[in-house]
Amino acid sequence: MRTVIKTKDAPGAIGTYSQGIRAGGFVFTSGQLGIDPAMGELERSDFAKQARLVLRNLKAVLEAGGSSLEHVVKLTVFLTDLSNFPALNAVFAECFKADPPARSTVQVAALPLGADVEIEAVGIVVE
Repeated sequence: MRTVIKTKDAPGAIGTYSQGIRAGGFVFTSGQLGIDPAMGELERSDFAKQARLVLRNLKAVLEAGGSSLEHVVKLTVFLTDLSNFPALNAVFAECFKADPPARSTVQVAALPLGADVEIEAVGIVVE
């Protein structure tokens, strides 16, 4: 069974995709940007703030699908500049204090809306 995830606690899709899909005991999120869902604007002042907002948006989508950040098994991170890797790791250390998920990080030429970071997740359904 495949269920589309929709939540107002994370930004809506800016293209033809769903915020997330629940299938086979997993939640698969689309890549999330550092957009404040209340304001609809990308956080541009600071990389760490943008990354924290991305994780907040991921949390909202995961929870709407019956998972959580604590039950994420895989993250894929897209950065426009790998020099932000240390700052990313610092933000992840705040969020994933023990037994962090598997993760890949790649540098890309550009991201939607001029974002510095985009992250997608796969979490286990726990409800």
